[in-house]
Amino acid sequence: MGFFLDLFSKPYPPELEREVEKFKSELFQIGIEQDYLSERPGGAFNHQCRHVRTREIGRRLNEIGDLELMKWMHRKVQKKLSKNKAEHLEYAWDGVGPWQA
Repeated sequence: MGFFLDLFSKPYPPELEREVEKFKSELFQIGIEQDYLSERPGGAFNHQCRHVRTREIGRRLNEIGDLELMKWMHRKVQKKLSKNKAEHLEYAWDGVGPWQA
């Protein structure tokens, strides 16, 4: 189902495409340069070792398009970066809106 959703429609309003694309680019950059999880808290990572900005982006994606948009973005990260990075994103987003790792 996700494959067809990605092909034929996007789980967000067209007027928010620029914002969503910005978040997608930012998540790719975080995944490449820092990762979504850390072994230690501090800096860009909260006390649970989750990337703070990644969680902020997840909250906004949930506001825009609920769980469907978060799933869509997760698939984009998996496709662009790796399954391992996507798994890290899952745990970083745990508890954001309806998302559960």
